Amino acid sequence: MKDRREFLGTVAAGLAAANSALAQSGSIPRRTLGHTGEQVSCVGLGGSHIGNPKDVQESIRIIHTAIDSGINFMDNCWDYHDGKSEDWMGQALAGGYREKVFLMTKIDGHDRQTAEKQLNESLKRLRTDHLICCKCTK
Repeated sequence: MKDRREFLGTVAAGLAAANSALAQSGSIPRRTLGHTGEQVSCVGLGGSHIGNPKDVQESIRIIHTAIDSGINFMDNCWDYHDGKSEDWMGQALAGGYREKVFLMTKIDGHDRQTAEKQLNESLKRLRTDHLICCKCTK
């Protein structure tokens, strides 16, 4: 148990130091996104957790805070909370927030018809006409 406590203590100290450095610099470091040449925050916001809060307003607050703090990479997936995470993220990205982020989602369709259906449903829930798409395998 002592090793676990030491590990958690080290992780907590590291996170605190990173948070302090980010707060002092006022910006989140950016990295090049693949071969696109686009700069995205090295910290992203994962959509899996966006479906956890008790209501959409809490998720919107989380997403807006992340974007206003400099996070510009958002990740999601069509099956997180049966689409709720994409829906809530789509609502949060209204009002000009969509233009501030690189939005990614994942699909797992293994044939064109399934992949296209999942992608179109994701676009609708996310309320956008473009995104970065990754095909994942389960």
